[in-house]
Order: sequence, then structure tokens, then C-alpha cells
Amino acid sequence: MEAGDYKMRSTSTWCALFDWDGVVIDSSALHAASWDWMGATYGLPLPEGHFRRGFGMKNERIIPEVLGWTRDPAEIARWAAIKERRYRELVVEQGIEPLPGVTEWIHRLHEAGVPCAIASSTERANIECVLDRIGIRPCFQAIVAGDEVERGKPAPDIFLRAAEKLGTLPSLVFEDALVGIEAARSAGMAVVAVTTTHPAAELVHADRVVDRLDSLTLDAAAALALRV
Repeated sequence: MEAGDYKMRSTSTWCALFDWDGVVIDSSALHAASWDWMGATYGLPLPEGHFRRGFGMKNERIIPEVLGWTRDPAEIARWAAIKERRYRELVVEQGIEPLPGVTEWIHRLHEAGVPCAIASSTERANIECVLDRIGIRPCFQAIVAGDEVERGKPAPDIFLRAAEKLGTLPSLVFEDALVGIEAARSAGMAVVAVTTTHPAAELVHADRVVDRLDSLTLDAAAALALRV
């Protein structure tokens, strides 16, 4: 079920928009391993610190701007497809789990009738690969993936599109990446930052910083979303 039916049923005054990698799941090790595999398999350069610099960006930016492999659109798409296929292979081989407190928080929102969407720079196939494995698919009424918007974060497009799918309610964004916080701000949305990728001192532009999502209360989250 996506936007249409849920708009008719929900009486919530706000909605929750979740980044995926680093917020719902700890995928950093598998993504890093898939980039390392690319470098080793195809002899491609991996500049020092590339993974941290590219976190939260679409591959369409990472490959030309961070890695410098190519600026040819067809080649960028080819390398991105190979890299993400390898990531999904690693998910199947090694498994993956939600971050501590995530399942509890998402179920709390679901039980309270708060509409939830995934809004992530990763491609939909990566999200679909994991959703059923960790058992939280019914809690999300919409997904907007990186391959569904022209401009990735820090542009606000992905969050605006996700909010639209949920009825354009006031939105609270859950993020871990600096470009994601910037995107939420550009969308005019409140944002809670999780300290999975950056320390709290680097997340000063978020409305609130937490170590794990289930430390929040529903009242506190609603107050942020509604700017009470």
C-alpha cells in the first residue's frame, strides 16, 4: 500500500521520513567492502577517505566527483550498477540487521498511526533486498529511492517527494549524513540526526541529535515535526 489509500486512513498530523543507510540499517561495512571489491577487481583508484566523503550521495556524484573514475554518464551508470549488485550479493552472503533501537522506534510510530516513508539516496533494489529480511516492510507506506529523483541530496527533492506520497504532512526527517541534514533543511523540514556516521559535534545543524532512535518519545518527535 502506498500513498493514496493511506492518505484516506491516516489521522496523524505529521509524518516520519527515514534515510536508510546509517539510520535504519548499518550497511557501511558492506558498502565499503563493495567499493573495495570494485577497486581490486577492476583496478580502479580509491582515494583515501573516499567513503566518508561520499556518504549520503548518489553514485552519480560519488563516481565522478569523489572517485574521479569517469564523467561519462553511460560509464557512471555501468560502474554504479556493478557496485550495487556486489553490495546486494554481500547482503545475501553475510546478512544485515537494523541498528539498535530502530525496530522499536519504527513499530512505535506505526502503532501510533504516524505515516512513515523511506527517503534514501540508495537505489530501490538495495532497499527491497533488505526490507523483508528485517521484518519492517508493513511499517512503511512509501519508498522514494535515489534512482527516482533527478537531484540527489543535498537537494531537497527526495524528502519533498516522500512527503508528497504521504499527503504532504509536516515531516520529521531521520538522517545520519551531512548532505541529508542539508537536504532536510532545504525542504523546510525538522531533522533528527543519528550519531552512526558522524559524531554529535558535527551534527550541529540538526534539530536534535541522538545515539539511537528509541531514545525519542512520540510527543518529542511530534513537537519537532510540528515546530511546537
